[in-house]
Amino acid sequence: MPPLLESPVIESILGRGDLADIALFLWASSASAVVALLLKELSAANRRFDAFVHELNRFNTRAGGRD
Repeated sequence: MPPLLESPVIESILGRGDLADIALFLWASSASAVVALLLKELSAANRRFDAFVHELNRFNTRAGGRD
């Protein structure tokens, strides 16, 4: 066996046939990582939009509030 699969924990899981548990854990981990990445990107987009609105307000103030 490769050294990675010689771990007692891995051998125990493989020996009992808990592959579905491993698959579920990997799915849940990847789904959580995707959610964390999406929240990070959403936060960055919110900051960019806030900066845009702030600059638009500054422009409108400098232009004298003309409609």
